[in-house]
Amino acid sequence: MKGIKIKSLIWVLVAAVSVILISTTALAQTDVNINNTNIIRFGGDVIIPPNQVVENAHAIGGDVTIQQGARVTQTAIAIDGDVILEKDARVDGDVYAVGGEVITFPGATIGGASGTVLENGRWGMHGRRRGTSSFGVRYLLNSAFHLLNVLIGTIIGVLILLWRPNFLLNLAATVNQYPLQSGLWGLGGLLAVILLVILLAVSLIGIPLLPLVGLVVAVTVILGTLGVTLWVGQRASASAQRSPMQQFLIGVLILTLIGLIPVLGGLVLSVVNIFGFGALLLWLVRKQRLV
Repeated sequence: MKGIKIKSLIWVLVAAVSVILISTTALAQTDVNINNTNIIRFGGDVIIPPNQVVENAHAIGGDVTIQQGARVTQTAIAIDGDVILEKDARVDGDVYAVGGEVITFPGATIGGASGTVLENGRWGMHGRRRGTSSFGVRYLLNSAFHLLNVLIGTIIGVLILLWRPNFLLNLAATVNQYPLQSGLWGLGGLLAVILLVILLAVSLIGIPLLPLVGLVVAVTVILGTLGVTLWVGQRASASAQRSPMQQFLIGVLILTLIGLIPVLGGLVLSVVNIFGFGALLLWLVRKQRLV
């Protein structure tokens, strides 16, 4: 039985990594709507040349780059890519990146809201400024964000264990008993979120709902990931008698160290997020069926 669970976990890990990698290649380049004021492109980058003014710039499966002095009067959205504002670039409205970053160079301005979803394994982080291309500086910045996320997640996890310990215990048990289903639910939920964001972005009318979708998804993934963290701690201390709090903190330590590994750490945390997302969805569905 244990061997079957391990094999299931391996298959789900392979599937999760494959989805993450395949999603970066996206679709063949297709311009859904392109004219002098609106650009929406599937499977490619959108580049606004210097000093040009457009209303909307949306890329699905690519980056949105607003070059020096260019201006977007309404929204700039990238799905599975970055939104990059070069020096003195301007977006009057909102800026969102799903599966990427919002990057602003010195002098760039954003008039509305900005945020990211699924950015390097971190959900709901806001954009950052790019002032240097040094790998060391970028690593330190990413590590600082990672440690900040760990600190916030640890506080939330400890409070939940003190207030409603059975919640995280149930999520950890779900991952342990149904690893394959948790992974598949996570992948399905991820694809559903991406499709929903695409529909909202393309419709333009749904753009104001993007922050709400990001918030709901972020909360769901954070809670699910805390359950996976407890499960990791349980597996690491299976031979010792430890309390759920101790197991959770052990899991936090393990994932913190993994997250500090360049490139690989972000990929592993993305897989952990997928499992956590799926475990929470699966647990909610099973709970609803028992009602």
